[in-house]
Amino acid sequence: MANLIIKKHTASGLGLFFAALVIGCWLSSTILLMQWHFSWTNPLLYLLILLQMHLYTGLFITAHDAMHGTVSPNSTVNKIIGQVCTLFYAAFWYPKLYTKHHLHHSHVHTEHDPDYHNGNFFSWYFRFIRNYLSIWQVVFMAILFNVLKLWIPQPNLILFWVLPSLISTLQLFYFGTYLPHKGEHDNHHHSTSQGKNHFVAFFTCYFFGYHYEHHDAPGTPWWLLWKVKGA
Repeated sequence: MANLIIKKHTASGLGLFFAALVIGCWLSSTILLMQWHFSWTNPLLYLLILLQMHLYTGLFITAHDAMHGTVSPNSTVNKIIGQVCTLFYAAFWYPKLYTKHHLHHSHVHTEHDPDYHNGNFFSWYFRFIRNYLSIWQVVFMAILFNVLKLWIPQPNLILFWVLPSLISTLQLFYFGTYLPHKGEHDNHHHSTSQGKNHFVAFFTCYFFGYHYEHHDAPGTPWWLLWKVKGA
């Protein structure tokens, strides 16, 4: 019954609505913040950096939904939305992410799992980043940064474009990979789940702290994952 409800919501266009909402919010805030004449003493500056971080995380989570086919029942639309989100995030190549993410689901907590590492937080995080980052991607982003700073103040680029995407990788890794999969587990998903608190779960990682539930129902989009936790 739960799967039927999820498919009905996806087919109704809600998946596209939430994808457009996240992309639209990220685009709007990024464009506006590139033009902001901020003051270092303004507390709003630091709140907006965190907001940008959260929106960057939303881009990646939307791409993740596309990997599971929950943005749209049309596979081509899913691929387009997924590639747009990963391109905006940091010029990631969507097909590569798609392949590795499904390896994670198929071989979770094994040597074939690209997201798993039997080490401490820092070694796991750097392995995680190295596993997904490519040289061409770094070169592209460096070129793009130097082109954009011809029109946009460099502090704005660093604070609202570069920095939020970097700290977003920590948010995604910590709440969506490290906490759920560290250590040993007594379930076949090799995953734990954070305590039920939908407010905290949304702001930490778009409900992906409910990670056992995600592995148990991978076809559930982020905006319905809280319902699986409540089931």
